[in-house]
Amino acid sequence: MKKNFFLICLALGFLPFGAKAQFETFKDSVVQLYGVVMTADSLRGLPAVSIVVKGTGRGTLTNNQGVFSIVALKGDQIEFSCIGFKNKITRIPTELEGNQFSIIQLLVNDTAFLPAAIIKPRPTREQFERDFVSTDVPDDNIEIARKNTDITTRRILMRSLPNDGREAINLNLAKGAQKYYYSGQAPPVNIFNPFAWGEFIRSWKRGDYKKK
Repeated sequence: MKKNFFLICLALGFLPFGAKAQFETFKDSVVQLYGVVMTADSLRGLPAVSIVVKGTGRGTLTNNQGVFSIVALKGDQIEFSCIGFKNKITRIPTELEGNQFSIIQLLVNDTAFLPAAIIKPRPTREQFERDFVSTDVPDDNIEIARKNTDITTRRILMRSLPNDGREAINLNLAKGAQKYYYSGQAPPVNIFNPFAWGEFIRSWKRGDYKKK
């Protein structure tokens, strides 16, 4: 019993020293990585380059001058990626002395090769003129907006679109008010109303009563 108690006390006595040694080892492995990312051909600082410590999910971006700074561990792999450039992976040395490591990372342009396009002339001038005249040129944004705001298009949309909640309520209230206004008497007949005839003539000229 006394022997077991002595071993427990001995283990508890050495526990703080082991934890302290482990903390010192971890502290020595932490590295402040900083540097600049540049193009390999013109040595121009690259902004918004993604810098990720592989396997950890931690990362950062370069500023407008291509400068960055991130905390990593000795032996970590750092991946540099940017649109239009080839990815680059750099490893922090495990035998690094100290806790700071600077780097100048160069990225190479990622060239994309497109399929060759062969341009051939028309056999004759007459064929060129015929194809040029019959070519269907798509409308630009201004022409599309002009067609969408045409008065005929707007009238078609007004007749085809259903009423929203506010319009339906206002129409129902207007019908109810008209009904209550002539309550107890016969409503007037618009056949002798000149304003109604004017609206009918304008609608007839617009073609509102034509079969669609």
